[in-house]
Amino acid sequence: MTTALNTDIDRAQFGRDWEEWHRAHETRRADSLGFFAITGLHWLGAQPTTLPGAPGTWSLGAGGVVVELAEGESLTLDGAVLTGRHQFGVIAERGSLTPAFTDGDVAGVVEIALRGGHTILRPRRADHPFLAEYPGTPTYVPNPRWRVAARFRPFEAPRPTEVGAAVDGLTHVYDAPGTLEFSWRGEEFTLTAFDGKAPGDLLVLFTDATSGLTTYAANRSVGVDAPDADGWTTIDFNRAVNLPCAYTDFATCPLPPEGNRLPVGIEAGEKTPLSRVRSNDALVAPAVAA
Repeated sequence: MTTALNTDIDRAQFGRDWEEWHRAHETRRADSLGFFAITGLHWLGAQPTTLPGAPGTWSLGAGGVVVELAEGESLTLDGAVLTGRHQFGVIAERGSLTPAFTDGDVAGVVEIALRGGHTILRPRRADHPFLAEYPGTPTYVPNPRWRVAARFRPFEAPRPTEVGAAVDGLTHVYDAPGTLEFSWRGEEFTLTAFDGKAPGDLLVLFTDATSGLTTYAANRSVGVDAPDADGWTTIDFNRAVNLPCAYTDFATCPLPPEGNRLPVGIEAGEKTPLSRVRSNDALVAPAVAA
């Protein structure tokens, strides 16, 4: 398999482009109501529960998630102000809703989501200390040698692929459209790919020989541009990034599928974060699916 790339690269410009991309990625990741703002992970069932730092008493019924808001409490969803009792309806797998609230001058949301068949609530507050304390993520020095040509081999039909999760008791199922094949130092490798953010783009979850040493043990991900008409694209491992579970105990990120555990060290992209949001209590998965 031919995997040669154009090696006539302006290294200085390559580095500048990477720095600009990574700054933008860090900015998005540290959004005031993003994953760094999550204050807890709550498994929702029929028993009413309250959320520290967020309004309402929450429960799960036949018609989906229900919140009971006390006098003086409110949420806002799609421009509508919610008070009293509100039923959010059934949420699709990997779907979510984020009704907003304010606590004095502090903005917040309650993420309502379905992950692995379980309904979860994750409050987020803009005053979470981790947001102010986040020191940035260490990385390897970007190097063009970690850009590899890859051939996309589509399946006849997308294959449902079950993977584990960063939280015990959960699994995720993603449709895999095909695999990516590439060569590195004379060895051939194949990675299962999932759909990326844009139509035709791909996403690869992987670990490698650096995982648990210099990079996060559970997973990293790298986005891949849509293949051309002949099935060729480029995997730029310099743009391998951590998933939210590298930064917080309150994430339910997918683990790499079987076969995406590379035996070589990918010394590119993001390294293990310097700090992390940890739960004070053990996270226990629910006994039954919601």
